Amino acid sequence: MQNTIWTEEFGDTAHPPVLLIAGSMSQGPQSWPDAFVGRLAAGGRRVIRYDHRDTGRSRTVDFASDPYTWRDIKDDALAVLDTHGIESAHIVGHSAGGLLAQWIAVEHPERVTTLTVIGSSPLGRQEGMTIMRALMGEEQPEGSLPPPAPAFVEFYRQMITTAPPATRAEQIDFQIAEARVLSGGGLPFDEDEERRQAERLHDRALDLSALANHRLAAAADMTFEPAGVLHTVKAPTLVIEGTHEPAKPGHGALIAAEIPGAELLMVEGMGHMLAPPVQGTLADAILAHTVTVRR
Repeated sequence: MQNTIWTEEFGDTAHPPVLLIAGSMSQGPQSWPDAFVGRLAAGGRRVIRYDHRDTGRSRTVDFASDPYTWRDIKDDALAVLDTHGIESAHIVGHSAGGLLAQWIAVEHPERVTTLTVIGSSPLGRQEGMTIMRALMGEEQPEGSLPPPAPAFVEFYRQMITTAPPATRAEQIDFQIAEARVLSGGGLPFDEDEERRQAERLHDRALDLSALANHRLAAAADMTFEPAGVLHTVKAPTLVIEGTHEPAKPGHGALIAAEIPGAELLMVEGMGHMLAPPVQGTLADAILAHTVTVRR
């Protein structure tokens, strides 16, 4: 069955294109807030964000009858570029979107002008297994990635053992509670703004229950990522991590160490999300990174 991906773009189409790849189970506007996107467009970039399949306004499926893999989700990003007539773009990925961005940079270097990875883990290190072991209380084997922060582990342990939110009000309250944990505690948490965002995301989604299909796609193949390949990345790379990252602490340095010539930017107070106080810093860093192609 044909997949339909919802996209939108900002800025002048004559400007250098920037493709924003959201995290797992995240809508485009969830990972990439309007103000942040606006800063990039105002800085002279053609910015494209999109909803992953089974999120937001993109098509949803019955996974049992129409399954897919994370390779398919990765290929969706390339299809977005094709649809917009773009041969090569500055690729920016957040969280699991950062894994997809790294994967694209490895497999399709001709499509990646520069690479920016935010709040992500190194490709091929099975970050999902690290989180799963942490949630199950299992010991991490030697050489594993650093585990999530205790507050992150406790929140998602409780989520596993409690009934999912059913009503609109419960779902919005859950999104706010999750955002508080992902904020990492390094910056003031604006609950009113988070509520407005959660209400918007809830009401624009075609089917919120379809988000779980991303977990099914990952569970179907926990080792989907190619390993030992980051040293082949040719695109100039910027890796960004917050000092209060709760989900993937210390993973940014590992990515930067594996990609030749990669730069690491640590953002003070930032957690896992692009909170308003750091959006200017992030946008400025990406604009500077995408000015000159250092091949």
